[in-house]
Amino acid sequence: MDVTATLSVLAGTLGILMGASLLLQALRAHKRRSSADISMPFLALLWIGGAAWLAYGIALGNAAMIVANTVGVLACTTAIAVSHYWRDGEALLDD
Repeated sequence: MDVTATLSVLAGTLGILMGASLLLQALRAHKRRSSADISMPFLALLWIGGAAWLAYGIALGNAAMIVANTVGVLACTTAIAVSHYWRDGEALLDD
């Protein structure tokens, strides 16, 4: 495997892991039952940026961009949903 192929596999793997890393924030909020310390504008900006990169990847037909950014957008959507649910330490929906 040449350097370019190795870097592409590494970059693709790290892109997926970076996108999925938002799930750690969602898990933390869920375990603590609070998202008071999570910036919702930050998550919204990440979601918008990820969606834009996903659209760009789709327009280019670039599978690596599509996969990595799909993971990122889905993970960010999950983080936003969990953070919204546990806002101010209280569930917004009744169990």
